[in-house]
Amino acid sequence: MKTNKFKFGISYINTQSWLHSLNGITKFVLFMAWVTMVLLTFDLRVICGLIILGLYLLKETKVPFSVYKPLLMGTTVVLLMNALFMFLIAPQQGTDYMGTKTVLLHVFGHYDITLETLFYLLTVTLKYFSMFPIALVFVFTTHPTEFSASLNKLGVPYRVSYAVSLTLRYLPEVMKDFTNIMHAQQARGVDISKNAPVMTRIRNVAKILGPLIFSSLDRADVISNAMTLRGFGRNKKRTWYSLKPMTKNDYVALAVIAVVLVFGILHRMGSTSLFWYPFH
Repeated sequence: MKTNKFKFGISYINTQSWLHSLNGITKFVLFMAWVTMVLLTFDLRVICGLIILGLYLLKETKVPFSVYKPLLMGTTVVLLMNALFMFLIAPQQGTDYMGTKTVLLHVFGHYDITLETLFYLLTVTLKYFSMFPIALVFVFTTHPTEFSASLNKLGVPYRVSYAVSLTLRYLPEVMKDFTNIMHAQQARGVDISKNAPVMTRIRNVAKILGPLIFSSLDRADVISNAMTLRGFGRNKKRTWYSLKPMTKNDYVALAVIAVVLVFGILHRMGSTSLFWYPFH
């Protein structure tokens, strides 16, 4: 029987790029500032600039394209489906925001494909997509323990920071367990391929998820007992072995991030309309 192969490509990959050398605090601040900029603006010019910069930073991580290609394709499909559903639910949304109506094609009823609607859907779709590259940059270049140390340095309680570290660290392990259990079940004749009916596949997937949940709970219990035996949580503070010191490059990067974020906020406050629309 042919088995499916899964690869978990969303994890820390040390390619020793200049982004890897930055402090975890710097990369976390960059990620949060990036998300803030995306949430603030509906200006397509700014969004396209963020996408270009994000793709450049993603390339600078030196992570092979093949690692995140499936995720890129999946994200693109989801965003296109989201745009379609947005049009089906509110076909006049773009016209309402832009204040004009230029009908390109009448479909049926009140469903008209307008220039304003296409521009609105393009802006919103690219707005969502602009967070994709920087999220991968952050995950690929930041070790989970380093990220947790950075959170603790920013004032987050170390118990919460360590919980985040464990979550990020064991996601690949959970995926590996899923693959092993799936192969074991397929060896026993459990079919989850396209040849099986949909309901049969759903029932067979449940046979994989059950052992996966129990194995994950067992791992969590082992980790919890080990941490308790080592006195984790006894002290109010703790030190971190993987915490990097801030360097000149980190301070320069933080200054640039702060300046760009301030300009972004001022640009949003000075805008007279929510969307930038060049076809008025």
